[in-house]
Amino acid sequence: MTAAPLFPGFDGLMSLSRREGVDIRPTLLRVLTDLYVQASAHSDDEERQFIELTSRLIDQVDDATRAAVRARLAIYPGTPTEIMDKLGLRRPQQPLPVAAAIATAPAGTPPEKPQLTEAQLRMASTLSMRPNDAAEISDMFFAASSSERALILHNLSETPLKASARIPAARALRAIQTLEMAAFAEDKENFALEIGEALILPVRIAEQVVNDPGREPLACAARALEMPSAVFQRILMFLDPEFGSSVHNVYRLSRLYDRLSERSALVMLAAWRGSTMAVARHKYRPALYDDERNRARMAASPTRPTVQPGSAPGIRTGTDGSKR
Repeated sequence: MTAAPLFPGFDGLMSLSRREGVDIRPTLLRVLTDLYVQASAHSDDEERQFIELTSRLIDQVDDATRAAVRARLAIYPGTPTEIMDKLGLRRPQQPLPVAAAIATAPAGTPPEKPQLTEAQLRMASTLSMRPNDAAEISDMFFAASSSERALILHNLSETPLKASARIPAARALRAIQTLEMAAFAEDKENFALEIGEALILPVRIAEQVVNDPGREPLACAARALEMPSAVFQRILMFLDPEFGSSVHNVYRLSRLYDRLSERSALVMLAAWRGSTMAVARHKYRPALYDDERNRARMAASPTRPTVQPGSAPGIRTGTDGSKR
C-alpha cells in the first residue's frame, strides 16, 4: 500500500508546467516551498518527496524565484541538507551563545516597538510581479481544477508578491449595488462591464472572470470588492440560474468565499492586470529596419487601365440628344 502524496493536487500542477508555451515552474517552486515550511516537522517520506521535487525545479527557475525560495528556507529549521547544499546555505556548526540578560528599562523610558513576525514581514513585502510571471499565474489559475484553484488561492496569501491596492470603499459599494441588480436581471454583459470598470480590468479578462464555469475567479473579484457574503450568494443564484439551482455549487463557492483572504484576491487581481501587459508586448513587436522594404515587395503593383484617358475619341451629343 503506497503512502498518500505529501502535496495533494500537485500532480495536476506539474502536468500544467509541461504544456507548451506555459512555464509555471517558478510559481510551482514557490507554492511547494510555502507548503513545506508550514509544518514544523516532516516524516522521511515527506522530506524525500520535497527533495525530489525541489531539486528539479531549483535549476529551472529564474534568479529572483531562486533567491525568494532561498530566503524562505534559510530561516526554516527543517530544511533538508541536500537542498541547503544546492542553494548554498550552511547551518552553524556550533550553537549560538546565549545572550546576556537585558537590564530593566527605567520607569520613564517608553516601551520598545514589538518586532514583526515572519508572517507580517511577508505580508509587507513589495516584490512586484513581472508581466510574464503575472501571465503564467493567471493562465495556471484558469487552467486548474477547482481543488487546485483553492490550493493556489490559499498559498497566495503567504507569497511575497505585491498585491493590488484596495478598491476605494465608495467605488466598491457602488459597484456591488450595480452588480447585484445586473445579477437579478441575468444581464451578464453589463455585469462583466461593471467588473472590468470597478477592478480596472480589460474586457477580455472581465468576461473570462464572469463566464468561467467554476466561478472561483468570480469569488476573487467579489472578495477584491469586499462584497458581503450574503450578496455574493445571491449573485451566484441569480446571475446564472442553471448554476445557481445546484445547492452543491452554491455551498462550495460560499465556503471558498468565506475562507478566501483579501490579500489572495488582490494578488490574483494584480496577476490579471499584469497579464495584459505581457499580451500587449507580444502584440506590438518592435519594427525591423527592412519592414518597409519587405512590405513594398509584397504589395501588388497597380494594374494599368485597358483604355488610357484620351486614347478613345469622345462622343458628342447635340442639343436634341442625337449622336454626331
